[in-house]
Amino acid sequence: MWKNRVVLAAAVLCAATIAASGCSVPESAPADTGSTQASESTLLGIVTISATDANNARVIEGATEAAEAAGWTVQVVDAAGNADQANTAIQNFVNKDAGMIFNLVFPATSLGAGLNAASQANIPVATWGGGPGDGIVVVAGDGAPFAEPATQALIDALDGEGEVLALTYRTGQVCRDREALFDEMMAEQAPDVNITKNEVNIPGFLQDGARYANAWLAANPANSGNLAVWGCWEDPTLGAISSIKQQGRTDVLTYGINGSSTAIKAVQDGELTATVFEDARAEGAKMFQETLAAIESGDFASRTADVPGILVTADTIDSFLDEHPEALD
Repeated sequence: MWKNRVVLAAAVLCAATIAASGCSVPESAPADTGSTQASESTLLGIVTISATDANNARVIEGATEAAEAAGWTVQVVDAAGNADQANTAIQNFVNKDAGMIFNLVFPATSLGAGLNAASQANIPVATWGGGPGDGIVVVAGDGAPFAEPATQALIDALDGEGEVLALTYRTGQVCRDREALFDEMMAEQAPDVNITKNEVNIPGFLQDGARYANAWLAANPANSGNLAVWGCWEDPTLGAISSIKQQGRTDVLTYGINGSSTAIKAVQDGELTATVFEDARAEGAKMFQETLAAIESGDFASRTADVPGILVTADTIDSFLDEHPEALD
């Protein structure tokens, strides 16, 4: 059966090179990193923390294009920020005898039940933004590196003093990692800057960003000093921008991460100070490639599949769009 699987995977690998996505659940058993007898199924099951988030959608697009070009079928489950639903979705894909499962953003530590079920069934799991863990064969979308350029730009602009509203989200591993790097960089380079933290929800991040910004703006009147909003991804920041615009404020810098088409347009329009473009479609494609390679070789040892981010500001937006016109799609 395994030999048949190898032959199938080899043929599929020649037909496509793009795709992504993943899932997670509570405590899991150690992954088998030796030769593995996998299912002959060509079903890719994707579990996402939010199907409406722009970057999650891009990963799904990249994974789907690659999988379908290779003759695979793709099914997507939106777990809406709920790890229990993500675990159930993974287990359901195991019951459907999926060929691979992708997890988008849920931490591997919260997906033990699902990962254990996948491991027992010898189904490889790839994660985008969920971090490494038992049962994870491919790790993509490491959250922390994408936060560095935006955070550094914020620190440089504040010049050692001011107020920052940091919009966080601790259910997702990506935002956990980005917040940790933000804290480290601020402590080392801008220890005198005062930081107010508020955690947003999924769904509801735009509304939460606007609501928290309203309260923060009231506490920091116009021209009271250096002011900035930082989001662990840009959607909460875009919510904050709606409040900033509504109050007619022009004294607040705004930073995000991911580089959704909405964010890129906001940089173009001068509303968002900076974002970091993450080529999630390419990451999705690479996830599919690497997972397929694991199936072909029978080696389920963990491997990484990351694509570097690009800082996009008013100064670089034109040259960026020359190179990445698809960023506005």
